[in-house]
Amino acid sequence: MMMTLLVVVAVSAALIAGAAWGIYGRMGDTTRAFLVALAGGALVLSLVTELIEPSVERSSLAMAMIGVAAGAVVFAAVDYLIDEHWGPDSGGGLLAAITLDGIPENLALGVALIGAGAGEVAALAGSIFLSNLPEAAGSARDMAAHGGRSKLRILGIWAATAGILSLAALAGNLLLDTVGEEVLAFIRCFAAGAVVASLATEVFPQAYQDDKHLAGVATALGLILALVLGNMGG
Repeated sequence: MMMTLLVVVAVSAALIAGAAWGIYGRMGDTTRAFLVALAGGALVLSLVTELIEPSVERSSLAMAMIGVAAGAVVFAAVDYLIDEHWGPDSGGGLLAAITLDGIPENLALGVALIGAGAGEVAALAGSIFLSNLPEAAGSARDMAAHGGRSKLRILGIWAATAGILSLAALAGNLLLDTVGEEVLAFIRCFAAGAVVASLATEVFPQAYQDDKHLAGVATALGLILALVLGNMGG
């Protein structure tokens, strides 16, 4: 249980650290684009090896396919609503996207920790950490610049978001340890589908727009990093 708490805290802390960086620090568009592409590359590998492949092995290919498709469709619908109500460039919209995408993602993280040591999910936890950090930084920066809120209030909003996602991960670990493999497989693959959709519609297009020359290199480096983390975890 202690190892689970440490992994959850480390992943969620990236949101607070990223928000603080975006509010109080300096980060150019090129730097943010590189970091986002790096995180995207790491997620490409880890969502396959830590979410989809275990689901196929322990449940069925059909369940994995249904979960991935459902996650992608739900994320696409939520992303459309966010664009309509907040605007595609709104910091508040990205905050909502991170929250709605992060809940199934962190549920899956908690599920992945069931019966496993933290080292076995190092690639997934590390990839989520890398993803949360630049996304939170960029969103918090936009909220501070255009949202009309105080810096302290924005940081508080992100701290609350980190708390919600931490609870989702703990709920996945504590409440889903007795459910069947098909249910766990669906949750894992639903999260994977949501992440795939977010990579295709939010992460890689933004990274390429802000840093088209190095976005591909950063993505490859992120994939290599996930490979290293996965090997360290066994």
